[in-house]
Amino acid sequence: MINVRQHLRQKGGTSEINISPLIDLVFLLLIFFMVTTSFVRETGIEVDRPTASTAAASENSNILVAVSSDGEVFFDGQRVDIRTVRSHIGRAIAENPGAEVIVVADKESRTGLVVQAMDQCRLAGAERVSLAAADGGVNN
Repeated sequence: MINVRQHLRQKGGTSEINISPLIDLVFLLLIFFMVTTSFVRETGIEVDRPTASTAAASENSNILVAVSSDGEVFFDGQRVDIRTVRSHIGRAIAENPGAEVIVVADKESRTGLVVQAMDQCRLAGAERVSLAAADGGVNN
């Protein structure tokens, strides 16, 4: 068996630890987790959605527009003017052509503002525009 201390004393040098394989492994793990992570997009505000017994979950990638109870419109976590929703949605559809646009409106929000937001989404070229609702279930 090799005695490490005696071997080092005879050579008169110091031992070095090669950490480059460790660094390679850390970078590979980092790349793996970055590729496999799914990023969740949020509307930017907490919305109290109305319930609907016919609500269904959507499996596709979605573009979210939020309308708050006090008449503010949010896109991608930032407050936007209703007149700029069309350009924001147009850009998002250009990046992801198959995406569905979902308007997440608070149940206390004005109907006219929600309709304006949905209209701006359709004018931007969105083929599918939906209104989000919480699943209320059916009471028997």
